[in-house]
Amino acid sequence: MSGKELNRYSIPVTKPFLPPREEYETLLKNVWDLNWLTNNGPFVKELEEDLKKYLGIPNICYVSNGTIALQIAIKALKLNGEIITTPFSYVATTSSIVWEGCKPVYVDIDPDTFNLDPDKIEEAITDKTSAIIATHVYGNPCDIEAIQNLADQYNLKVIYDAAHCFGVKYKGQSIYSYGNISTASFHATKLYHTIEGGALITRDPELNKKIQFMRNFGHNGPENFAGLGINGKNSEFHAVMGLVNLNYIGQILSQRKKLSRQYDEWLDELNLSKPTISQDSDYNYSYYPVLFDDETQTMKTIKALAEEGIQARRYFYPLLSKLDYTRDFTLPIAESIASRVVCLPLYHQLESDSMEKIVDIIFKSIR
Repeated sequence: MSGKELNRYSIPVTKPFLPPREEYETLLKNVWDLNWLTNNGPFVKELEEDLKKYLGIPNICYVSNGTIALQIAIKALKLNGEIITTPFSYVATTSSIVWEGCKPVYVDIDPDTFNLDPDKIEEAITDKTSAIIATHVYGNPCDIEAIQNLADQYNLKVIYDAAHCFGVKYKGQSIYSYGNISTASFHATKLYHTIEGGALITRDPELNKKIQFMRNFGHNGPENFAGLGINGKNSEFHAVMGLVNLNYIGQILSQRKKLSRQYDEWLDELNLSKPTISQDSDYNYSYYPVLFDDETQTMKTIKALAEEGIQARRYFYPLLSKLDYTRDFTLPIAESIASRVVCLPLYHQLESDSMEKIVDIIFKSIR
């Protein structure tokens, strides 16, 4: 999206959290003093250690973005053939599968959670299936046990696209603890960001070691290589932003919960549908999606908001099964939800009067 297009919205759908500038600049001075800008420098290593402590995970590999994390995950697990996945996710979930030479096979989603429906996975499994890639949509945990049971039964790998999940816990553990690999995005639009960035998380120490080599061209020392690799590293400048932002994550999560509860209260009279959040999770309120009765009302509301300088987003639309490099599937639930879902503005700096304006426009557009 161009700067010109963004500027037409006085209230964007999201806005990056930025810490106090002086705190970022204080750490940046050390980058200048060390003159070590990239190639897994000291701040990258410090960020990985701090993230492991905060999230309660044994391993993490910080990379340049969430898409390269998915691509490395597919490569590290040596996946091929067909991968069962969701049509209701950001494009990177599917494009990574295709980029790595595999074929996405779409399964419909659960009408309540908007996540991949495990009851429909088994009928999609063939002798060419190598894995399941499921997205925790809007940070809402998938039915992890059901997916793992199927994976165990059919000897499949499991990757979770957990791009929306920073700070989420499932049954007392970090959501990143599940699957063979979970991937994270630390893009500027996420509630925790490093400007650009992502990560791979696995409980398997040998797999983690392999991933560490893979993100750095496969280098095992300056003149040795431990297999095929790619340039997936991230810089000290990005790591510094991550270190500073981590100091504010408690405030960020608390504010998003407060704002979401305010939306809940003000929109309650309209009885708009929302995803059912897993009762086993500590949720992070990463987005505020609502579901209108039909696509006509959806578009009417988006138009009414846009006319007042307010950006709402059809997230996710279109379905990934509609991309020109994938095969279309019959997915009635996903098609219905994608045609009616809208994410309302939600970010740390969002003010109460702006929210009142948004809610007032939604009421008027419906009535």
